[in-house]
Amino acid sequence: MNTDNPRLLIIETSGRPGKVALAVGDRLLAAAHLEEVRRHARDLAPAVAELLRGQGWKPRDLQGVIVSLGPGSYTGLRVGVISARTLCYAIECPLLGVETFVAIAAQASDNVSRLDVLADAQQDRVYVQPFERSGEAWKATAPLSIRTVDDWLVGHDPETWVSGPGIERHLHRLPAGLNLVEPGLRTPQSESLLRIGLARYRMGEQDDVWSLEPIYLRPSAAEEQWRRLGKG
Repeated sequence: MNTDNPRLLIIETSGRPGKVALAVGDRLLAAAHLEEVRRHARDLAPAVAELLRGQGWKPRDLQGVIVSLGPGSYTGLRVGVISARTLCYAIECPLLGVETFVAIAAQASDNVSRLDVLADAQQDRVYVQPFERSGEAWKATAPLSIRTVDDWLVGHDPETWVSGPGIERHLHRLPAGLNLVEPGLRTPQSESLLRIGLARYRMGEQDDVWSLEPIYLRPSAAEEQWRRLGKG
């Protein structure tokens, strides 16, 4: 097989709907959408199998799996990352995790140099991470955090653009004139995940199938309810 232009599977389950795609090198071949987060577990494996059949590939023809790490949906991320880990272990191919917010930042247009990426964290809170363009890449300028929408707005620089799936949920609270990335680029796309994951692959990087975990700073809704009941 050609290791310069590997056959790759891309899994993105941080939001709704999820996405799966196949690529050879930097060229996307086919893609499919998964339905709501609660159905990722049921739909992911059949969707991947259908994509592979469409290309005449077997699972062992894959040379790497790129998976979106979050932050995002707790359940969706667990399903996506565990599925990617399991597949990579079974077929002995590289596992390549990509931070979802890094992929979203990479989708901003060339005129954007500073960017806050937001995702909904429930209960009037958002995941927030600021980024700055560094040459052709983007670099986080602070760690990922969870903040209330009001707290984030107080410290937000009006010159900094805003992107991410959290915009839609809180759009009614955002002030007029805010620099917003266009709607189609606010959620992670297979193309940006591929670009970042492929660069890691070509550098010889990969993640450990036993230890790679999704990125989230808060427990699941079920865990929070358990703690409120005094059982955690």
